[in-house]
Amino acid sequence: MTMQRILACVCVAVSLLCFGVRLASATPEGATNAIGMVTGPLTGTYVQIGGDISRMAKREGVNLIVKESSGSIDNITRISSAENAALGIVQSDVLGYLIRSQNSESSRIAKNLRIVFPFYREEVHVLARRDIATFADLNGKRVVVGGEGSGSWLTSMNLFSMMEIEPRKLLRLPPPEGAMAVLKGQADAMILVGGKPVQLFRNLEDLARIENPAYRALLDGVHFLPLDDPRVMKEYVPSAITSEDYNFVTGSVPTAAVTSVLVSFNFSDTQNPYAQQRCEMLGKTAAAIRDNLEYLREHGHPKWREVDPDGDVKAWKPDPCVAHYASTPKDAAKDNLEKDLLKDIQKRW
Repeated sequence: MTMQRILACVCVAVSLLCFGVRLASATPEGATNAIGMVTGPLTGTYVQIGGDISRMAKREGVNLIVKESSGSIDNITRISSAENAALGIVQSDVLGYLIRSQNSESSRIAKNLRIVFPFYREEVHVLARRDIATFADLNGKRVVVGGEGSGSWLTSMNLFSMMEIEPRKLLRLPPPEGAMAVLKGQADAMILVGGKPVQLFRNLEDLARIENPAYRALLDGVHFLPLDDPRVMKEYVPSAITSEDYNFVTGSVPTAAVTSVLVSFNFSDTQNPYAQQRCEMLGKTAAAIRDNLEYLREHGHPKWREVDPDGDVKAWKPDPCVAHYASTPKDAAKDNLEKDLLKDIQKRW
């Protein structure tokens, strides 16, 4: 596959975003008192983070429905459609691509998205056969890149383009099938972007516990490739995959990472009952995350320990619904409480 064809594939992914931009004056499908959140595959980190958020949102009286998806581009498409999917998690490199895109429809959709919170780093996992030593060795190989339009797929296209690699075949398999293809030698490698530890690779640890030499041989036949080329680090940040993440890893394997971001549709520009309801629900959901962050760091997915809700994502505007909810009812109540307390102290004095 030539670089021209790879870049053409990226353009095809962006064209997926052209289906059904949400009409803010209309009522989306399944409009209820529940709010939808698109995440990722069942074996990935996004859906687990979504489950944690749903439990916290319930404390604020918000019924948040966590929905499985094929990844970042699918999430942006669905947030911008008539589906009940007001927010979702996407990768920062996907967001950057939309902003830089010359496609007018992509630019228009990007303008309707807002940042709720920056989340955590997502590591690029490159699981490969043992006879492949470097990422450059993927040239001319069979590589699983995930479903077309997924975050892993687009990151794969980015990396191939940056490092001038032309795989012989791109396999668009879901993560579980992709890992199995690598284990069985039906694929040479797979690329999956996800916050470590990814449950899929944690599941592979079970192969080492089963008293069957054939299963152990499957696991011994693969490893994670290092990814620390200077060309990659111009757009990504350094990270590592270690034995603390997955027990079949020896030592520390350098890799690249992107930042995941919680995004929402911008309901603040429309003044109708539906948009106002959605805006309030988004604000309450964001407040639930912020107010329970310490609990999430202790009891939620390990990636919550990396979350800084005040972190800067320069290219994107914050969601006004989140800012409004955070700055009015709760702060006002706190101010009133302090004033009443001061009056009571003065009386007693």
